[in-house]
Amino acid sequence: MDASNGGSADARQGHAVPADAWEQPEMRAALATREISAVYRLLRKHGVSQRQIAAMTGQSQSEVSEILKGRQVMAYDVLTRIADGLGVPRGYMGLAYDEATAIRVVGSADGQQAEEDESVKRRRFLAHAAQVTMGAAVFGPESGTWSAGPARTPAPGRIGMTDVRQVEAATRALRALDYQYGGGFCRDAVVAQLSWGQQMLEAHGTDIVKNRLYVALADLHSLAGWTSFDTGLMDSARGHFANALDLAKQGENHPLVANVLYRMGRVYLHQDAPNDALKLFQLGQIAAQESGSELAVSVLCANEAWAYAMMGNEEQAVKLLGRSKDEFERANLAEAESWVKFFTETDVYAMVGTVHTVLAQKNAEHTKYAIPALTRAVESYDDEMARSKTFMLSALATNHLLDGDLDHGAKVGGKAIDCAEGIKSERVKDRMRPLQDEAERRRNNADARDLADRLNAFYAA
Repeated sequence: MDASNGGSADARQGHAVPADAWEQPEMRAALATREISAVYRLLRKHGVSQRQIAAMTGQSQSEVSEILKGRQVMAYDVLTRIADGLGVPRGYMGLAYDEATAIRVVGSADGQQAEEDESVKRRRFLAHAAQVTMGAAVFGPESGTWSAGPARTPAPGRIGMTDVRQVEAATRALRALDYQYGGGFCRDAVVAQLSWGQQMLEAHGTDIVKNRLYVALADLHSLAGWTSFDTGLMDSARGHFANALDLAKQGENHPLVANVLYRMGRVYLHQDAPNDALKLFQLGQIAAQESGSELAVSVLCANEAWAYAMMGNEEQAVKLLGRSKDEFERANLAEAESWVKFFTETDVYAMVGTVHTVLAQKNAEHTKYAIPALTRAVESYDDEMARSKTFMLSALATNHLLDGDLDHGAKVGGKAIDCAEGIKSERVKDRMRPLQDEAERRRNNADARDLADRLNAFYAA
């Protein structure tokens, strides 16, 4: 070994970190929630310098400094590099699955896709979605496959409807945990259930049983995609949603195809790519209309409105909100497919409020539409929908600040933080950024300043 590289090599091997550092409760909690800023602060308490952290993780000292100040780390490849560089057992950060079994369950690991530009990944998924929905590559040739095939582990010899119902029941229970506590709370359990469920594809069963199994596993893949999205694992989300599309199509379930496309579109909205999101919502609209489900059409229209609002097209956004409400009123809720039953009257108000909140950030006149809709949604969401309620509280507080009602805005913003503190979700933090921005702009007001300080503490914690 070259002597000039010895210090760096030693640092990379983790010699600077005390052997018991990873086992302490505070550190384990920070690792479990992937709060890298907290991990780095705890390492500093153990006497590990910023320079040593930078050497071990392959980051610059300025990057380490930014993370120490609260910058979030969500990219899977960066998280794995940090874990490996510091010598953290990957399982402590919930990373072991993606590396060891993604090829078996999902088809491609985040690390394998990390070199691709995000826009290229979006185009690949759009092409795949178009093929599944329309049978043609509308947005360009679809390259590669999304799945390496069923799990090559011992599978049940024969399955019946009871086996499929067990998958469905597990999915319902895990989805309830996701709604209430966030994807970070249950994603590993979802993936474990999916790994077991995939084995059933190799088993013998009647056509009716196998058809229902395709749909059940599609829904479970969709939940795995949603919880991956909620924890910031975008490539895993994309892989799960792609598999969900294939299985839903195989099970001939058009409403579920529409639902998966809606969810992946939401990922792209979150990534500030409304044009690509809109294309997925429009593909979903085709599947929704084929299914004859007014409720599914309502969901897609509401999300198309959100995409248009982000693109600054106020006229189309408002028009599609109106159509969403009309389709919802026509829908037979009692006979709706389970995949769209989540979309209740409360969610209609939530979407109206969300779309007008986006528009209000460019034209404050929209607060008069956003505030009553968001207020109605907040009042209707119970503790089982804690994440959605947090989103709405944050948006409501933002609108009150935009409307000049700083005292009330600060109070509602405080409630949003109270709710957010009990949820393991990267999306909650991201969706609260507009509230933080508006509070910071009004620092000359004591209430807004207190809210801004509390938000900063929330992000730094």
